[in-house]
Amino acid sequence: MTQLIDIAVVGATGSVGETLVQILEELSFPVATLHLLASMESAGTGVMFAGKKLKVREVESFDFKQVKLVFFATSAAVSRSFAPKALKAGCTVIDLSGALEDAVPLVPEANAERVSQLSQPVLITSPAAGAVALAVALAPLKGLLDMERIQINACLSMSAQGKEAVGELARQTAELLNARPLEPRIFDRQVAFNLLAQVGAPDEQGHTGVERRLVSELRQLLGLPDLKISVTCIQVPVFFGDSFSVAVQSRRPVDLAAVSRALDSAASVELVEPGDYPTPVGDAVGQDVVYVGRVRRGIDEDEQLNLWLTTDNVRKGGALNAVQVAQLLIKHMA
Repeated sequence: MTQLIDIAVVGATGSVGETLVQILEELSFPVATLHLLASMESAGTGVMFAGKKLKVREVESFDFKQVKLVFFATSAAVSRSFAPKALKAGCTVIDLSGALEDAVPLVPEANAERVSQLSQPVLITSPAAGAVALAVALAPLKGLLDMERIQINACLSMSAQGKEAVGELARQTAELLNARPLEPRIFDRQVAFNLLAQVGAPDEQGHTGVERRLVSELRQLLGLPDLKISVTCIQVPVFFGDSFSVAVQSRRPVDLAAVSRALDSAASVELVEPGDYPTPVGDAVGQDVVYVGRVRRGIDEDEQLNLWLTTDNVRKGGALNAVQVAQLLIKHMA
């Protein structure tokens, strides 16, 4: 019989936090007592779990000695402030912000073997949703492709920026369809019916934090620290579901039949039939897999593999991966 665990979810009122609580119930995670935490502004609201409405409390006053496992589904600033307190209290921490140094990025379908190398107190990063999706799809191909370079165009949905961004797209869409003046609030320009070629503020080299995090985490997840990766993140007017155009440069010709077999048999991958392609709205949203389509060689290069990926960034890329990491830890430490 699996031992029940006292758990806290910090950021329980956000999109990922709410979904994480839902998945804990769906997967019958061995929860003894679940503590839902958020900032002072969000405290007092209720979230349903196992047929009961649990009250969200302030993280600022919470004693982490009450729990053994903490999920941080919150901003980088909150993780930096409170994760050290949880670790000091002896908690295992699974952070989704990517803000904590020395945290091990983990995706069970890609680098589950890293669990055996962890030491107490356990500090794990559930990577950015894009890194999760890319690792799930590319890890099964490591033995087939001698990867030299990966080029990624990442089309990020509004939910990647949180609930306020989802509301911003809805508001702007309504204003435009009703011929009302449009007033950008969260973004510096119109996002409805538009594409923004930059997600976040660029550094001196022109790269954003989202792009650098994706590159760093994907290298670690694939176990290829010297892999050359270029990425451009694009904000697209889609509420939920991230999509990726991926070009992998191999040092040897690509065996398409072997690639298709590997993807078709890979865990958490749904390979779409040749000639078809997946979309976030029609396929990925609400699902627990990464959809892969348009599998082909380069036009002029037999050494290039092109893929199209799409997945539910909030569910599969965020909440589900964090819970699966926790399941892996329990299994390893049992």
